[in-house]
Amino acid sequence: MKLTNKVIEEVISEVAGEEVIPLVKALKNKKNVSEFTLASNIKQEINTTRNMLYRLYDSNLVSFIRRKDKKKGWYIYYWTFNMKRVKYLIYDIKKKRLEKLKERLEREQSSHFYTCEQKCMRLDFDQATNFNFKCPECGDLMDQEDNSDTIKEIEKEIKQLEADLKK
Repeated sequence: MKLTNKVIEEVISEVAGEEVIPLVKALKNKKNVSEFTLASNIKQEINTTRNMLYRLYDSNLVSFIRRKDKKKGWYIYYWTFNMKRVKYLIYDIKKKRLEKLKERLEREQSSHFYTCEQKCMRLDFDQATNFNFKCPECGDLMDQEDNSDTIKEIEKEIKQLEADLKK
């Protein structure tokens, strides 16, 4: 799989949040960039920048070295973006998504769901009986939902993810 900017941004959004993308753009293809330089480049407070860097570090997307400032005696961290890790994260994200979809498929196939006409809420059989098959939001009578289209969509997405993971 080719690592395009769009793919990298999707992975970053998934593991660290969308607000981290400008930081990654500032850090990409550079080595040992000071956290103060990064904060200045993305126009964020140093504490906010550090928080973003730690989120990336938790996913092993960045590494750092620490050097002591000779004048002040403080440690300054220099960060490097780990592009190779993105490929592995893509695989991990798809694998986790596949597991969640399989769980959801099982839940959809094994349960009956009920909704009112306005689709305020979607309740399973036990929840619906607790409310006497009346919507807790609007009070209308709840009918059994036909979830066959939902099941087909989940199965389709599972097949696509399984095919992607085999590549």
